[in-house]
Amino acid sequence: MKKLCYQKTEEKGDKQMQLLYGTSNSAKLKHMQEMLDGLNIELIGLKDIDLKLKVDESGKDPLENARIKAVAYYRASGIPTFSCDSGLFIEGLSSERQPGVHVRRVNDKYLDDEEFITYYSNLAQKLGNPVAKFKNGICLVISEDEIYIHDGDDLADKFIMTSKIHPERREGFPMDSIAIDISTRKYFIEVGNNSKNEAEIREGFRKFFKDSLNLV
Repeated sequence: MKKLCYQKTEEKGDKQMQLLYGTSNSAKLKHMQEMLDGLNIELIGLKDIDLKLKVDESGKDPLENARIKAVAYYRASGIPTFSCDSGLFIEGLSSERQPGVHVRRVNDKYLDDEEFITYYSNLAQKLGNPVAKFKNGICLVISEDEIYIHDGDDLADKFIMTSKIHPERREGFPMDSIAIDISTRKYFIEVGNNSKNEAEIREGFRKFFKDSLNLV
């Protein structure tokens, strides 16, 4: 975790700290609430405060995009805010062809969940079901003078991307239907939050918030 300030948040004690998660995706909000369950954090999303703000996500990597969003939503809401962003990197693709932070945008078109599944399953077939990973970045803005960022390997989601599509869907997480957990060889949609990789990512996010907010 990198600290972009000199000030440090005082210990919060038993009082829950309200944090705004810079997303309007209900599935992502619920997932993060589940990962941070048990910490003294009240997590709300953009829909909870009816905040509609278009942010220019022009960062070169997930961490920069996360910071752009977190700062923008913090300034618009006045609430301590964090944002996450991810980039997809696939073995067998040249650096110029990597989806990176533009995973949902292909040929200037934004892919919905089904279009996403179709496109990336076809790509997986061409590449022979490659290993891929989502590299995640997170930025937490407590105030203008207190900002924390992190994009370590403990937040990286590694998997096998397959051309064989699972029939089940998880709204907002289309990759779960074509991603196979390396340790169990089961689809993400089947293992849910029970895979070794998911458990490690969960601990990575929890550690980030514990360290940033001085939580026990």
